[in-house]
Amino acid sequence: MVLRSIRRRNGELIDKGLVLGFPGPASFTGEDCLEFQLHGGRAVVSALQAELLGLGLRPAEPGEFTQRAFNNGKLDLVEVEGLGDLISAETEMQRRLAIEQSAGGLSRLYVDWAERLTRSRALIEAELDFADEDDVPGSVSDQVWQQVTQISEEISRQIRSTEKAGSVRDGFKVVIAGPPNAGKSSFLNAIAQRDVAIVTDIAGTTRDVLHVDLDLDGFLVRFFDTAGLRETSDVIEQEGVRRARQAMAEADLVLHLSEIDSDAQQSEDFSGGVPRLRVGTKSDKHPGITGRFDVTISTQTGEGLENLRHEVLERVRENWAAIASSGAGRLRHLSHLQRASNFLAEALSGAELDLRAESLRLAAEELGRITGRVDVEDLLDVIFSEFCIGK
Repeated sequence: MVLRSIRRRNGELIDKGLVLGFPGPASFTGEDCLEFQLHGGRAVVSALQAELLGLGLRPAEPGEFTQRAFNNGKLDLVEVEGLGDLISAETEMQRRLAIEQSAGGLSRLYVDWAERLTRSRALIEAELDFADEDDVPGSVSDQVWQQVTQISEEISRQIRSTEKAGSVRDGFKVVIAGPPNAGKSSFLNAIAQRDVAIVTDIAGTTRDVLHVDLDLDGFLVRFFDTAGLRETSDVIEQEGVRRARQAMAEADLVLHLSEIDSDAQQSEDFSGGVPRLRVGTKSDKHPGITGRFDVTISTQTGEGLENLRHEVLERVRENWAAIASSGAGRLRHLSHLQRASNFLAEALSGAELDLRAESLRLAAEELGRITGRVDVEDLLDVIFSEFCIGK
């Protein structure tokens, strides 16, 4: 890093600033790079850009430096995606998830699985091709399947973790549902601490799905207010109810709100398998009654709101714990992981040894597609490192 006067080609001073050289291959892109640190005025930057363009340089395309880093082997695809997530991270947990991915932790997991599958294939190939050699143990493939079973179980856990990762990267989706006039919109306004939804005593006021994004202890939590669930002849309200049910089916957590003295809602109002909390509202009108509810609240007095916030955060943290234990990738990773899992299932259930070995190859290839490393492995290198064939 040196302090220099930066001039036009005719000698006119543009600015005085710092110039940093990053020699390859240790730079971010792996190439020789030069960085100027100037005063940030637009005229200064424009003047330097004009001079650089005059020298035959061009502006970088969006993401070009990262693409050059990938092309030069400085980053793999998983690390590239993690860097993109880090740039766009808005909450602490999004940052932590992106750091793990951009630092290569997730890549090492995928590469480790691929390498273990390569070794398993090498042992099978050794038995198929060199069965008459004395230094090849008999039935080495029998040693392989326990290892493959373990890899398959690890990938299955990773699939579940990756499915949950969207709730950190894109927000934990909490849907507020229940009958009309249950206090859903009032609760959304209370949790957001501002007027997001219109609140009236008229049933069916909320016709569409409204939402607000909140940062709760470093987690992005998205609260969705929905139309009241009931049978109606109003065509517009029917569409609102349909959208409410769709939002519930896609939720990470459903808050089922109903006034404390109202009749219990039927279970068909909820999509199967989606976790839910039963919330009794208007506790200021019905003091001391808890009954069938997990939490009771009053948006008028604020009673129970902190308890409900705590319950929501507990679900969010449980979700995070499942992700943080093994790291989690993107939706793109999920499709490759699922295909790799299917190929491993075929290998474990197959009969012909050569076909089972091919299934292992396809599984390893799917893992390689996640990181961008899809080169053909040289199995003989592994075989020769383990045995004395051809000595």
